[in-house]
Amino acid sequence: MHHFSKCFHKRHHENYHACIGIIFSFMLWLVIPINPAFAYDNPDLLPDHPTPVIDLAKALTNGQRQNLEQRLEKFEADTGWKIRVLTQYDRTPGMAIKEFWELDERSLLLVADPRGGNLLNFNVGDALFALMPRTYWVELQTRFGNQYYVRDHGEDGAIVDALTAVESCLKRGGCQVVPGLPQEQWLLTLATSLVGGFVAGFAAYPRKKGEKIAWSWLLLLSPLWLMLFAIFGIAPVITRTSEVLPLVRNTLAFAGGSVSAYLIAQQTVGRQQLGRD
Repeated sequence: MHHFSKCFHKRHHENYHACIGIIFSFMLWLVIPINPAFAYDNPDLLPDHPTPVIDLAKALTNGQRQNLEQRLEKFEADTGWKIRVLTQYDRTPGMAIKEFWELDERSLLLVADPRGGNLLNFNVGDALFALMPRTYWVELQTRFGNQYYVRDHGEDGAIVDALTAVESCLKRGGCQVVPGLPQEQWLLTLATSLVGGFVAGFAAYPRKKGEKIAWSWLLLLSPLWLMLFAIFGIAPVITRTSEVLPLVRNTLAFAGGSVSAYLIAQQTVGRQQLGRD
């Protein structure tokens, strides 16, 4: 009986450690992502001739691929920046792609893979980070690689538009943000400008008899409404586009929000406060 008990506890102890090992392995699998583009070597998928575009996923038409090849080759000859494009789905050359293209610090590899939540991934050379910071590449990925943009413009459109933004920034010597102002981003700046106007208008309503503008309150709340209007409403516009119309619209939204909030606060809260005084 004692021997059976020892065997049972021993077996229970071994099963316990086996379960812990399985759980630990599963947690590692969840936490440590595997990049499908560089998980292994499969040089058989590489072409037998030099080309800046490898379209394994057939995201581009033959005409688009040929035009993109000529465009990237000319850009490299003119600027010295090496841009390469790899599209993949269920097949990938893996680490072999680095040696095939001889990627270095002046290289950018765009990997288009629809299996993830975002179509686009970038392997960025160190020299490019000196011209475009990491936040630039995150914005580039989220703007052109998200599912809604791909649905509206196609995988080919997302790839070409992302490359156009990169080439534009490299030609001008670098960018801190991605050029262009998408409509959804402009609507966000418009909304923050309007809210900033509400805050400024509410702060400015008179609180004393004979007072037109409560300058002390307006200055007290200036960090808030200036942040909403200037930093979130104007700065994203002027850093991404040279168009004047978005600036005019945001300014009018701020002014309209200020006047509306001022009049409403004056006729409600302000009148009650002056009546008590």
